[in-house]
Amino acid sequence: MSRACSAFETDHSYKSNDYIALLLLPRSLKPFFYASLARRLFTKVVAPRGMYEYVITRTKYIDAVFRQALVENFDQILIFGAGFDTRALRFEDAMGNTRVFELDAPATQQAKIGQYQKWHLAVPPSLTFIAIDFDKGSLSIKFDEAGFCKQLRNLFILEGLVMYLQPKSVNETFQVIRDYAGRGSWIVFDYIYASVLRKEGIYYGETGIVQTVFDAGEQWHFGIEKGQIEEVLAKYEMQLIDHKDAHDLEQAYFSDSNGKTIGRVSGTHCLVTVEKRSFLCSWLSAQKAMQIFGGND
Repeated sequence: MSRACSAFETDHSYKSNDYIALLLLPRSLKPFFYASLARRLFTKVVAPRGMYEYVITRTKYIDAVFRQALVENFDQILIFGAGFDTRALRFEDAMGNTRVFELDAPATQQAKIGQYQKWHLAVPPSLTFIAIDFDKGSLSIKFDEAGFCKQLRNLFILEGLVMYLQPKSVNETFQVIRDYAGRGSWIVFDYIYASVLRKEGIYYGETGIVQTVFDAGEQWHFGIEKGQIEEVLAKYEMQLIDHKDAHDLEQAYFSDSNGKTIGRVSGTHCLVTVEKRSFLCSWLSAQKAMQIFGGND
């Protein structure tokens, strides 16, 4: 819903490029999004404070990583908990020889495929769907069955996912990523601070999003203590190359030409990109990260 609203925005800061999102919504909701007043009601009243802005920044950020992976001819891109992600369609023309795999629960995946069929959206030949229950199924078995190869230069995307998994499942997921990622592979994901799980109410928009998740019948299980992300990554032979908290995202995506913040982002989440590699050439990688993740959309 947020991505559909964003596609209608005229302000460059608020407009993202998911032009397919509207097609994937239930038919009954679509007229709502064509009315500017109704969209404003959703983004300013219904959505928790800062979450609409956060979804926009997350979409733009991961779009930039996805595009760069295609530019650099990554072998494979695997999207965990893909939901209604549309990047395989939106960037199909730039796909080249890169294969995309979407991993998600069977019911969600079938609902998405059904919408693609209903709106005559062709599934690209480079896209493979993998159905799995994250808390029960074996990732490695599913990968092997789908033809996802080990030790290639891969991009792994975990968007809006890890906070919903049990810590055990997060650990197993990152272990599998470590095993399947060749040197130079990237992993992009977002996470919440562990203090949010404790409901400490520290960050902008925290109370609203926690309540929204609860009202939806969901629950967050995994968070990372502030300042400990690099310690967590080290367990999986991964090194941080970019990290953005709410303040960083506001500066990158919601600042005008004078540096004034024009949109506030929920403070509960952070976005990171990490790389599986040795520590050699870390300075060069840091410079490259500045070019890729500097806020261009």
